[in-house]
Amino acid sequence: MKLIFYDIPSRLARKAWSPNTWKTRYCLNYKGIPYQTEWVEYPDIEPLYKEIGLQPTSVKPDGTPRCTLPAIHDPSTGVKMGNSFDIAEYLDQKYPNSPRIFPHNSAGIQAPFAGAFAAHVKPIWNFLVPPECEILNPRSAEWFRQSREKEFGVARLEDITPTGDRRVKEWKKVERGFAKIDAWYAKNGGSGPFIWATPCWADFVVGGYLAWIRAALGEESEEWRDFTSWHGGRWKALAEGLKKYEEIH
Repeated sequence: MKLIFYDIPSRLARKAWSPNTWKTRYCLNYKGIPYQTEWVEYPDIEPLYKEIGLQPTSVKPDGTPRCTLPAIHDPSTGVKMGNSFDIAEYLDQKYPNSPRIFPHNSAGIQAPFAGAFAAHVKPIWNFLVPPECEILNPRSAEWFRQSREKEFGVARLEDITPTGDRRVKEWKKVERGFAKIDAWYAKNGGSGPFIWATPCWADFVVGGYLAWIRAALGEESEEWRDFTSWHGGRWKALAEGLKKYEEIH
């Protein structure tokens, strides 16, 4: 039986958009593991966890469980789990004869990457979060808006979107953040688009953000064209290098 992969749909042609779920989709496609996608709207994620017996991925500040996607159910083992990093570790352990997400026993080294990366590029959230309401299906869009307005402490989600001169300044912050990541890649001195010779967890973390930027802003947007020109075209090359792992099953 195929592994079941739970993802959040959008109104875009290919549906997939979330940076977190893209990490798992990249892992599955890279390893060539047969799977099928079950699309779950935002308000249905917590009920899904209860229905299939998934443990919450974390706890909210108010003490209530936080239920997030991606999640998987592997019928071959009965394993059901969330958290993209934990899923990646499981896939390497369960399917060792396929390409490794953590080559050279590098799970420990790569574990902090997602958090460090997100901290450096956080300024881009103000550009990407509001447009998500436009690409999500209505039920998810309503849930997402209410959730994020509470999280950001704003009356309208659009209030976090920078405009005018501030937009230019904030976009420069985004570029500086990605410059830090570019320096990490450059340290390895490889000639290809990946941080090592072959794709690994770190590439899928960055690739998830590239897919999110592309989905939220659109490939025809001025920001996307500008973004893909940065740092010698590194991010454009990485996006193109990951395309072969973007199948939707």
